[in-house]
Amino acid sequence: MPAACAALCAALGSVLLAARPSAALADTRPVRHVVIVGISGLRWTFATPATTPTLWQLANAGSAGSLVDYAQQPVACPDDGWLTLNGGARAEGPRPCAALPPVLSDGTGARIPEMPGIIRYNEQFHESPDWGLLGSLAGCVTAAGPGAALAVAGPSGNVARYLPSASQLTAAVLARCPLTVVDLGALSFPERASAFAADQQLTRIVANLPADTMLLVTAPGAALGGQPHLRSVVVSGPGFGDGLLRAASTRQPGIVTLTDLTPSVARWLGHPVPPGLSGSQLTRGDRGSLAAAVRVLIGRDTAEQVWISTHGWFFTAYGVAAAALLTVPALLFWGSDAERTRRRARWWRTAGVLAAAVPVGTFLANLVPWWLHTHPAVWLYAMAAGWTLVVAAAALAGPWRRQSLGPLGALCLCTLAVLGIDVMTGSRLQLEVPFGLSLLEGGRFYGIGNEALGVYCVSTLVAAAWLGLLATRRFPGRREAPVLAVGLVGLCAVVASGWPGFGAKVGGTIALVPCVLLLMAWLAGVQLRWRWAVPVAASGLVLFFVFALISYFFPATGVSDMGTFAGNLLHGRGGDLLERKVSSNVGTLTVTVFSWLIPVVAVAAAAALWRPAALRLRLLAGAFAAEPLVRVVAWLVWLVLVIGWFADDSGVIVPAAALPFAVPLVISMAASVSGAVGGARYFSTAFAGSSVAGQTPR
Repeated sequence: MPAACAALCAALGSVLLAARPSAALADTRPVRHVVIVGISGLRWTFATPATTPTLWQLANAGSAGSLVDYAQQPVACPDDGWLTLNGGARAEGPRPCAALPPVLSDGTGARIPEMPGIIRYNEQFHESPDWGLLGSLAGCVTAAGPGAALAVAGPSGNVARYLPSASQLTAAVLARCPLTVVDLGALSFPERASAFAADQQLTRIVANLPADTMLLVTAPGAALGGQPHLRSVVVSGPGFGDGLLRAASTRQPGIVTLTDLTPSVARWLGHPVPPGLSGSQLTRGDRGSLAAAVRVLIGRDTAEQVWISTHGWFFTAYGVAAAALLTVPALLFWGSDAERTRRRARWWRTAGVLAAAVPVGTFLANLVPWWLHTHPAVWLYAMAAGWTLVVAAAALAGPWRRQSLGPLGALCLCTLAVLGIDVMTGSRLQLEVPFGLSLLEGGRFYGIGNEALGVYCVSTLVAAAWLGLLATRRFPGRREAPVLAVGLVGLCAVVASGWPGFGAKVGGTIALVPCVLLLMAWLAGVQLRWRWAVPVAASGLVLFFVFALISYFFPATGVSDMGTFAGNLLHGRGGDLLERKVSSNVGTLTVTVFSWLIPVVAVAAAAALWRPAALRLRLLAGAFAAEPLVRVVAWLVWLVLVIGWFADDSGVIVPAAALPFAVPLVISMAASVSGAVGGARYFSTAFAGSSVAGQTPR
């Protein structure tokens, strides 16, 4: 690794490791009573010592956090939240959002006539909720309010013990059953006044709680007409004193999900957690003062709002800027004479480096907590632009600048290292940046984000190829040197993105492994025949299954979606998960009006790489003739994006987000070796003789 990139990555790793908070398992001994209080739409913005004094006192003595209430859509209606609690998996009430389903009192119990229809409606999502799970965790369950009835109702809609209003709760009622679920309604405008009213009801409930009670105050969904936000969640009880909530499902301090609540209630009541649930149990981590912790939690929500409001515009601007960087030099230096060709190639080389530096620039912007400043969006994009210029300048001015692939190889290696270190230390740099993770919209909390997957895979291949060339020059005549260099880079990249305890990224594992193997085989001079096509193509899938089984049988290596998939597969429920993933992948073709263009672009790119001369693409044709490895890398870039498209449930988002990065990168590589920056075709002659660089591409 180049010295500058190594220094940057070492500093980055130390910062991220130092920032990674410690976590401690909460006391998991069963308690006598669990009380769940739901206030839909509750956010820390409205929960203050003045407006919600009881909730604040509970949070101060207990453990606080932010709740991702993502059900089937980013905006979870109140019935979505209560239904998700009911079955322990993402669920949704009928759309559009309306009042909760009617609850008909029936003696001491109640009945929800719409429940069977709701269950049928949710079959289309293939989430396989265990309907009635929450209500089955204790032999005696009391529901107070319509949302609570929805949370504990069985598949037929029956509720054994029901009170129409939380005002009917008394100390005797709260002590009667091991589990009590209370619906305090949803916040309405003005939210602070509504939160104050809900807190008054919470005060009376807290005053009547029996001893040895685990109290969970949460927000099952947004208020009607609400927008995606991180919600408030507080746990007060044994083992949850003075802390910050954590969950293995998110691996982010203070962030838990709606699907974590039901498994946690099961554990608190001493009930075995059913296998296959997507959530995990709540635990407790250390924190400082509650006010400081809440400020950070509100800042996280602010960052989410910046991502939601600017994410689409960023990619539009990035795509337009990348196209302009490639088009303007072609217009300014139009012509085929040697001088114009040289200038055009030089500009394309610089333009490619600048465009390829954008993703790592956005990640490095998270080294400063921009979300805590006034005008956070301005801070984010200003720092991203600054880091982009710094990284691009270092790539162009470093000691590798005289190598034709040096600037691009060093840049991709730096991008790979930054993302790899970030994934292995908690994915902090990816949170809420354009190429990163969105807690609310994407529902992914760690690993390589959907938009970053293509960038990560392409960076791996380009960096590996560059290091392979350096190894060839350092050890001429020894074909094992470049093969080992590529293998080492590929191994690090695959482990970082695919190991259950790190990224646990399915699409990255399936896409990267075969492409790295093909690059290694080409550098080794191995001519792969058709009988090897299936084993190579299936290599990534095989490794994914290995990772999935490790995650399932050895949870200490990292609880992940991979392990959940393995568990569902072993228990005969893998079909629903696969149907959901395939449906999500196909659905990405209709995300925007331009999504259908991605297959067209993929076919056009394949034609350009297959017959550049026939299509009069002189730059590519010259580059492929001067340095055959460029052709191999260009094809592998195309292949890894196509495999990532089909292997990841984010579908066309993988190649679409990577296009403004990959296209300038390939054109810049071609310009570097065919047009001759400074008049020299560096690698066309540097590896003659026994070098693989002069071989005919296979």
